Amino acid sequence: MELYEVGGAVRDALLGRPVQDRDWVAVGATPQQLLDAGYTPVGRDFPVFLHPVTREEVALARTERKTAPGYHGFAFHATPEVTLEDDLARRDLTINAIARAADGTLIDPHGGRRDLAAKVLRHVSPAFAEDPVRILRLARFAARFEDFSVADETLALMRAMVEAGEVDALVAERVWQELARGLMEARPSRMFEVLRGCGALARLLPEVDRLWGVPQSPEHHPEIDTGVHLMMVLDMSARLVAPLPVRYACLGHDLGKGTTPREQWPRHIGHEQRSVVLLRSLGERLRVPNDCRELAEAVAREHGHVHRSGGFGAEALVRLLDRCDAWRKPARFDELLLACECDARGRLGHEDDPYPQARRLRAALAAGQSVATADIAAEAAARGAGGPAVGAAIHAARIAAVQAAGL
Repeated sequence: MELYEVGGAVRDALLGRPVQDRDWVAVGATPQQLLDAGYTPVGRDFPVFLHPVTREEVALARTERKTAPGYHGFAFHATPEVTLEDDLARRDLTINAIARAADGTLIDPHGGRRDLAAKVLRHVSPAFAEDPVRILRLARFAARFEDFSVADETLALMRAMVEAGEVDALVAERVWQELARGLMEARPSRMFEVLRGCGALARLLPEVDRLWGVPQSPEHHPEIDTGVHLMMVLDMSARLVAPLPVRYACLGHDLGKGTTPREQWPRHIGHEQRSVVLLRSLGERLRVPNDCRELAEAVAREHGHVHRSGGFGAEALVRLLDRCDAWRKPARFDELLLACECDARGRLGHEDDPYPQARRLRAALAAGQSVATADIAAEAAARGAGGPAVGAAIHAARIAAVQAAGL
């Protein structure tokens, strides 16, 4: 049995990037040999084991054969006769098809080092077309390696896959998994540029794809195009190191502009509520986690009010905090403010603007939180007042506290 380090760890080491997880492939071995050596089986679909000492993943060398459309239609073949070259040939991109032997020798039958040097994302073989998830993975790599280009022949193959309906067979969980990973990369906009370039975005996220070509008011949006604005907002979310719920909220905050009637352009009256409706549908379709859904809907509904809150008095500020459920969920409200800042700064020429609305709203929240709500409730109960009266008294006290804070 021979062990080879493969995949991302080899690629990242060659790029001088930090290596996270190390993966290995075992050549000339059987599952029983690995079990006898103390390896722990963890693979559900094909033979993958954990090393008895390092706990790193070790997979038996294998080949794959397409048996049905979509992501699940594969048959795997893993026997001692499968060579390292056979295993590398099934991989998606040349930069991921490099192996390192125990003595440090690099095995690179598909020119991965050449493509690393040229900064090109290129498929290993026509078998790339057998797995539509590879379109999403390549787009995610484009977001991570932001100065890499996609080989012309690879982009052409991806377009052919889309036209053949391969991406239509993708399961929601896998689409969300790759989308979430891509949103967390260094330049998320590149993922969407690649997906749009091959036609996959229109199939997977038509709510997003239709934003390109939709104009906005140039006095508020010098970049004009809504799709361009969205990409700037996403990249700002990466620049500000936003967590996933914030980045997803940025993705969905303006979806409603894609449904504005042409005769109303470049104005988008009521796009906020239309965005909420579209986000609910998108969240259900992709089975987006609840924390991402809830924040995205709140941002879509309230981002315009947050932007204009600099002119709000104490009463309007408290109403905004009420609608955002800021009293019960202050951490989520802080994420909402970050998403709004990404939106405001994701505009041409405004990338380095301050966002004083966030500071003022945080101060208003802190002032309102100083109100002793339990005492107010106890006093109301002593007077025989019911729930609505208690709520009104707390609301009035919060307004007074915000006013007293000079906000």
